[in-house]
Amino acid sequence: MKIPLLTLPGAVPAEGVDEGVAAHYGDLFREQRALADGAGFVDLSHRGVVAVTGEDRLAWLHLLLTQHVSDLPAGQATEALILSANGHIEHALYLVDDGETVWAHVEPGTQDALIAYLESMKFFYKVEVADRTADVAVVHLPAGSIAEVPEGVVVRETPYGRDLFLPRDGLEAYAAQAGPPAGILAYEALRVEQHRPRLGFETDHRTIPHELGWIGSAVHLQKGCYRGQETVARVQNLGKPPRRLVFLHLDGSEVHLPVAGTEVRLADEGPDGRKVGFITTSARHHELGPVALALVKRNVALDAPLVAGDTAAAQEVVVEP
Repeated sequence: MKIPLLTLPGAVPAEGVDEGVAAHYGDLFREQRALADGAGFVDLSHRGVVAVTGEDRLAWLHLLLTQHVSDLPAGQATEALILSANGHIEHALYLVDDGETVWAHVEPGTQDALIAYLESMKFFYKVEVADRTADVAVVHLPAGSIAEVPEGVVVRETPYGRDLFLPRDGLEAYAAQAGPPAGILAYEALRVEQHRPRLGFETDHRTIPHELGWIGSAVHLQKGCYRGQETVARVQNLGKPPRRLVFLHLDGSEVHLPVAGTEVRLADEGPDGRKVGFITTSARHHELGPVALALVKRNVALDAPLVAGDTAAAQEVVVEP
């Protein structure tokens, strides 16, 4: 799919799952500061867009998602997960209903599998599911932005900013008047600062919602059955998750950031100490310096000094043990 904003001045293409949009436009910290100040926009047009229409759309999605959406008011943003039968996270959806259609954006490349699952669960419900990625692009405006939103564009407003479901053929015109562009690296650095997990980054094949702090924001504990609910209820009521998400302040004297998957160990046990977790996302923040999110074993002491690879790390609690 052609991503036109890579032609903007200074655009450096992102790699990996974020391929197709800009990693940055020449000045990572300037772009971060602009977003933190409520200026500019982020091109998220590589993300998948799924639309659900039909009179049963909310009642039907309520049966499948971890979130309570049967009475979701038009214009109110929410997020939800789809779990496996064992309670492991398979999909993350960022939703808003405009009164006629539920719009969701999802991780790049995951929309086909999501739609296949949704289609398999339609049964007799009056719903239609469509992949709208080819004609609708997601653009993010940071919290505090005063940028105008074109008439008729669906908006998903959250404490972190607004996600616009913009007609793809209007992307270049909108970028020309929306302020300075910021790349995905700036957006990700602020996401790490905000302790917000991301599917495929903070998750692996066995992640459950409790480990990442998704209980409440994406998982409603007072709703009816959905696939994987038994695991959610059992862990919530009878036990604790085996791992927990932490925020790490990394030693700023190191030249290289520890990449995703880097082993995290207890600093007191030395370089041959046992692995207690791993880095999920690392970033260079414009104020905090090098930071990261990591998954560590639940029983790691809250004040224990850690080491990520060869980099000293001090932890900040995200999910209580």
